[in-house]
Amino acid sequence: MSKIDIRSLNYEELSSQIEELGLPGFRTAQIYSWLYEKGVESFSEMSNISKPLRDRLSEIYEIKNCVIDTKLVSEIDGTVKYLYRLRENEYIECVVMKYKYGYSVCISTQLGCKMGCKFCASAIGGFQRNLTAGEMLSEIYTAQRDLNIKISHIVLMGTGEPLDNFGNVMRFIELVTDKRGLNISMRHISLSTCGVVPKIYELADKKLGLTLSVSLHAPNDEIRSQTMPVNLKWNIQELLKACKYYAKTTSRRISFEYAMIDGFNDSEKCAYELAERLGGMLCHINLIPVNNVRENNYVRSGNERIKKFISVLESRNLTVTVRRTLGSDINASCGQLRAGKSRQNQARQG
Repeated sequence: MSKIDIRSLNYEELSSQIEELGLPGFRTAQIYSWLYEKGVESFSEMSNISKPLRDRLSEIYEIKNCVIDTKLVSEIDGTVKYLYRLRENEYIECVVMKYKYGYSVCISTQLGCKMGCKFCASAIGGFQRNLTAGEMLSEIYTAQRDLNIKISHIVLMGTGEPLDNFGNVMRFIELVTDKRGLNISMRHISLSTCGVVPKIYELADKKLGLTLSVSLHAPNDEIRSQTMPVNLKWNIQELLKACKYYAKTTSRRISFEYAMIDGFNDSEKCAYELAERLGGMLCHINLIPVNNVRENNYVRSGNERIKKFISVLESRNLTVTVRRTLGSDINASCGQLRAGKSRQNQARQG
């Protein structure tokens, strides 16, 4: 019989479990605090609970943890990139970035990715499984413990498509914002999607108050379908309709991510078409100089082309930013460490 993933239980579920075990109600608050506030890795760390009870808990439940396989620290800006191991041949990535306002963590939500965006390294090696809420939380606790810091902002933009793991991601958000745990503000959470349209509507109706980032990367279907297979299922018109619904329902501005790829989607014509698409929406556009990935031949746009692109968008009264490049000396973009590990394992097996 498999053990229960205890750190994926909310307070009410844990309380029911404690009641079923015949334990007094105050044990719920004790155990919950150890799991979600202190982020312990084992039941043995729960020092105000008797050893017989700790042993009993360990027989029924498990605390899913990440183990640091590789840690890279940028000499440029202090960005830290982790390759975590969950189980044998299971690796995920996590990046910690320091800003003036505090520490932000970019976490993974899946082991691999189904979406197959060609400019992203996350899908290299294929999709294995969804992460549980407890595993996502462990990404944060492991980084906090290793760096002796307190995370204040979360970005769900690592390996995987968050809206393809909707139930576990919603549970993670519930747990990470709980005042009895990490107590991170909903407004300090950003969720990035490549455009799973039905789930954008579902997320909108929850009115959570988080920031939605949409990976757009093209002004039309012809260009977007070449790099993002998801566009063949839900085209740009359907995606933007869902985005408008989200912005109207939540009164939250949407961030459109746009990877600038030299000679592919960075022309002035593309900029004018993009401005036409997004004009009047509650949004801003975040331009991203694309990362050079070994498995594709995309090259990032030059500074002059980016400046011209920005000029066109701003002339149409759109708000534009260029994403600050962090950890450039350690390949801090998602998927690259995991892809490298996959190549190492294949070389050993070959």
